[in-house]
Amino acid sequence: MASSKVQAPPGPAASPAGAVAGEPHFSAGYKSAVLWLLVIAYTFNFIDRTIISTIGQAIKEDLKLTDQQLGWLGGLSFALLYTALGIPIARLAERRNRVNIITIAIVIWSGFTALCGTATSYLQLLLFRVGVGVGEAGLSPPAHSLISDYYEPKRRASALSIYSFGIPAGTMFGAIAGGWIAQNVSWQAAFMLVGLPGILVAVAIKLLIKEPPRGWADRQAAAEAAALAAETPGALGREASEAGAPNEAQAEKAEAGPAPSILDVTKRLFGSWGMFHMAAGLTLASFAGYGAGAYVPPLFIRHYGMDLATVGLVVGLVAGVANGAGTLLGGFLTDWAGKRGARWYALVPAVGLLIATPLYLIGFTRETLPVTIAFWSVAGILHYTYLGPTFGVVQNAMDARSRATAVAVLFFVLNLIALGFGPPFTGWLIDHFAQGAWAAGGGAGAFTAACPGGLGPDGAPAAVDAACRAAMADGTRTGVLGVTFIYAWAGLHYFLAALTLPRDLARAKAAAAA
Repeated sequence: MASSKVQAPPGPAASPAGAVAGEPHFSAGYKSAVLWLLVIAYTFNFIDRTIISTIGQAIKEDLKLTDQQLGWLGGLSFALLYTALGIPIARLAERRNRVNIITIAIVIWSGFTALCGTATSYLQLLLFRVGVGVGEAGLSPPAHSLISDYYEPKRRASALSIYSFGIPAGTMFGAIAGGWIAQNVSWQAAFMLVGLPGILVAVAIKLLIKEPPRGWADRQAAAEAAALAAETPGALGREASEAGAPNEAQAEKAEAGPAPSILDVTKRLFGSWGMFHMAAGLTLASFAGYGAGAYVPPLFIRHYGMDLATVGLVVGLVAGVANGAGTLLGGFLTDWAGKRGARWYALVPAVGLLIATPLYLIGFTRETLPVTIAFWSVAGILHYTYLGPTFGVVQNAMDARSRATAVAVLFFVLNLIALGFGPPFTGWLIDHFAQGAWAAGGGAGAFTAACPGGLGPDGAPAAVDAACRAAMADGTRTGVLGVTFIYAWAGLHYFLAALTLPRDLARAKAAAAA
């Protein structure tokens, strides 16, 4: 059924004006359906990845963990093989069917997420989280490559911002569902019930998404530019023809030749001032996002006294509405502003992150919960504008047979540093500051020994339990605030990228076409 709607017989009559003869025609509706199926996959990716932050307090109390141990569950245990396998999977995606790779990956990570619900020890849970990371390594590199073959360069930031909407959407659904299930059933059941439905998504992707020809969108854009040039006299026609030439050259090279080496892709990704600082800004913003974000739910529980279900609802709504709006805004605003110059792909994230930082700091230092949520929500809109522009720049700088590899190399650096060490670093800070608050309040000895799981020991007087909880709350707030300053650091890197980004992108496109 999908074939009859999507792929008409080749030839001039089957394609709109300016399309490449002999190639399939994908309608706008079908391309949107493909994109939103990938958004759903990315949503489940982030549900399974980030649910640990929502139900972490229940796991911490049940297994008597420190916050740093909790951070390892959401950090390096997941990121280690996630990053290591990303590059070989991406190299496979440059040569093989990307739809099949994505399908297999979803089945693997969904199964391991469900297995997390069977864990009875910290070690078991740690190992199952490694398995989740193995599966999730197979989604984004081939997905970015697929999207770039369906959407032309001038629409890629918008398309990739829609794909990135899976991040706040997954965080939202994971928080709401995970919090409610953990509160009313158990944290084990939360893992099982959010993991297994992902297998249905894998089946839908396999049945409904077609593998497009490599460089399809670039060839279509070049053909449209050539058609416009033929219809437009004078300088405007020459300008349209020249604009389409690099896309056509990249597409022809991608179809004819082998994939560039990992070293060549890495040089193009990090070898210029603008691209390096875009990557640095992305990594630092993600470090703070994964680090502070993992402990916002515990902060609301420990400092404001919320229960798991309420925390899941609040965190989910803010993540879905505010962070989702920022993610979409960043892509569409940048594609609009980018018509005036490529430096806006860096300026939009820079401004967003630098304004978001003080708003986060104000929000997390308020004692009134509604005020905290208000500042946190506005900051989230501005903060998440960085995703679409950054991924759009990366895809536009690469040819069609290096895009999956570029995403994998970028994610290797990004996730090893940000996802791998952001949550455990924040957890270490919280443990450190909780120890200080414990000592300042007259507590004796090590906080983690005196207050296992952040609570008073079984049978301890109520005053001891209250002192443990107060130290834990103070330490959590201070740790989250400390990591929040990193957003401003990321914003500065984006400003530095804007200085040379137009020139660096032009050189990267020329190198890809050479």
